[in-house]
Amino acid sequence: MKKLLILGAGTAGTIMANKLAGVLSRDEWQITIVDRDESHHYQPGYLFIPFGIYTPRDVVKPRRDYLPRGVEVVMGGIEVIEPDQNRVRLSGGRVLGYDFLIIATGARPVPAQTEGLLGEEWHRSIFDFYTLEGASALARRLQHWEGGRLVINIVEMPIKCPVAPLEFAFLADWFFTEAGLRPKVEIEYVTPLPGAFTKPRAAAMLGDFLDKKNIRLTAEFATGSVDAGARKIVSWDQREVAYDLLVTIPTNMGDEAIARSGFGDELNFIPTDKHTLRSKVKDNIFVLGDATDLPASKAGSVAHFQADILFENLLDAIDGRPLRAHFDGHANCFIESGFNKGLLIDFNYETEPLPGKFPLPGIGPFSLLEETKMNHYGKMMFRWVYWNLLLRGAELPIEAEMTMAGKRR
Repeated sequence: MKKLLILGAGTAGTIMANKLAGVLSRDEWQITIVDRDESHHYQPGYLFIPFGIYTPRDVVKPRRDYLPRGVEVVMGGIEVIEPDQNRVRLSGGRVLGYDFLIIATGARPVPAQTEGLLGEEWHRSIFDFYTLEGASALARRLQHWEGGRLVINIVEMPIKCPVAPLEFAFLADWFFTEAGLRPKVEIEYVTPLPGAFTKPRAAAMLGDFLDKKNIRLTAEFATGSVDAGARKIVSWDQREVAYDLLVTIPTNMGDEAIARSGFGDELNFIPTDKHTLRSKVKDNIFVLGDATDLPASKAGSVAHFQADILFENLLDAIDGRPLRAHFDGHANCFIESGFNKGLLIDFNYETEPLPGKFPLPGIGPFSLLEETKMNHYGKMMFRWVYWNLLLRGAELPIEAEMTMAGKRR
């Protein structure tokens, strides 16, 4: 019997398990998926926990409820991947062989990479919201915070969901306004990017939003250390930004098993062909989601579009055919802007976000590069879509390849 092994049962790995279980014969293929724990997290929901919009129960569900029958589920850490032997060693000593391997081990924040970030002030005056623990701790802190300097700092790129820090800033403006505290809160957005976002047109628009909401933008700030005692972040060129409350987006890195396996880059992301999603490590290894080193956003929509492409390419690889499907870097992101409104951007490797209607040209119902209530509703509805359709590998009415239909240059 042939063996397909999937490492990681997050968004990308779960989608692939569901898609492939429906087409690979159980008489010929054993599909195995590995993850370290039993809980599946809806990570986009972390953003809403600090502001009391979601609770942990809204974003955490049993992992096995979303994996198909007939797929072997193995709980355990990954010790090392051995491509030359077509096998993976788990931390408990078990060895899993494979004919084809899909690596979907994701990315994680690593605050220990920044001097001074971890310590006695961690989850006291310094918080993250890219973990359930951090988001929950920040929710408790914001309930009783009476104001001061709130600094939102991206330590370095790339990060998961690049728009989430901006959304946090916009929601903070809304949250403190609703609480009657906004005049007592100074918000500063500190990023290593030259502007508010990576794409020029979207960066200009989002920068304007920061101005309108009286949020200061400090760009090209490469964070070198944090002085938690003096409550300031310090850049590598010795610039300083003071804070009373620091919300950090720490360095994001791939799984430590990638470093132990010897084929990741300096951040443990895996060299991957940006169109076929075949690894540059070995032809029978494919990579998707946040684990890749691709110049695409590390976001749930990207994992979804990549999964559609990889599904086709893996079937071609199994049959010994050339890989015909090409991923174009497509990303689609709702941006919560506060006060029950939101924006939407749709772009790929070559095309920056443009205005227009989505997904139906001229009709929408969503508007690109425009703040609307419908975009907010789309953002909030996506949680249902995620749990009930996306994870299960269902066909959604959005093509994996970006289309120019409905967009205006």
